[in-house]
Amino acid sequence: MQVYGLVGNPVGHSLSPPMHEAAYEETGLDARYVTFEPDRDDIAAAVEGADALGVSGLNVTIPFKQDVLELVDPDPLAERIGAVNTVDFGGETPQGYNTDAAGVTRSFERHGVGLDGNAAVVVGAGGAGRAAAFALADAGASVHVANRTAETAVELAGGVPGATGGGLDTLDRIREADVLVNATSVGMESPDETPVPAEYLHGDLAVLDAVYTPLETRLLREAAAAGAVTIDGAWMLLLQGVEAFERWTGRDAPVDAMNAALRSHLESD
Repeated sequence: MQVYGLVGNPVGHSLSPPMHEAAYEETGLDARYVTFEPDRDDIAAAVEGADALGVSGLNVTIPFKQDVLELVDPDPLAERIGAVNTVDFGGETPQGYNTDAAGVTRSFERHGVGLDGNAAVVVGAGGAGRAAAFALADAGASVHVANRTAETAVELAGGVPGATGGGLDTLDRIREADVLVNATSVGMESPDETPVPAEYLHGDLAVLDAVYTPLETRLLREAAAAGAVTIDGAWMLLLQGVEAFERWTGRDAPVDAMNAALRSHLESD
């Protein structure tokens, strides 16, 4: 039996276990997915111990994504983003990846939205915003990062090819954009909040909201009313997990089965 898992703190409400367990059942893979919750100071020992015990792969979540970067051999994308959320122990040394980036690009692909040559606005410059900005730029989009702290957006943009950055007063760029990603938590704690004024939304826009609880945020409702393509945050969560499964196993992931398991748990919460 192969063992995969999630390391973070806390991890009690993670939706990764049912999603990955559904993949193992669908593909007949003899594997289990478990969660680990080490203290912040014990993450190095946890990764070393997982490797020593024969764990095949780990997903990594808050607060360890930056810490784990220093404990593995990261691929170039994870190194540029500055965070690892997937570790593969299948080689001579643990390999680190950032599948959040694939979660962004594959979400747009899944909905028939092209990125190459399009203008994108990313709201937020934290972990999800960094992954989104690099992913979109690598896919050929021109990226603008808008963040509450303008200096953070400018700093992030400085490392992303061709990107620009600014404060929330630059959100009006959405009027001319093709793609919008909300990479903040706005809309999660208060469903009536939105990071983007409705008047900036339009029918030629595709909007991905990283928030997945609730699935239908105010941003997505207002985007749909404006005629935009809307993509809920469960797609990003799903497709980063799909990317991790495929890196670990070398198999095509059973996307429909993983999606059904994920949405079943979201709807029951």
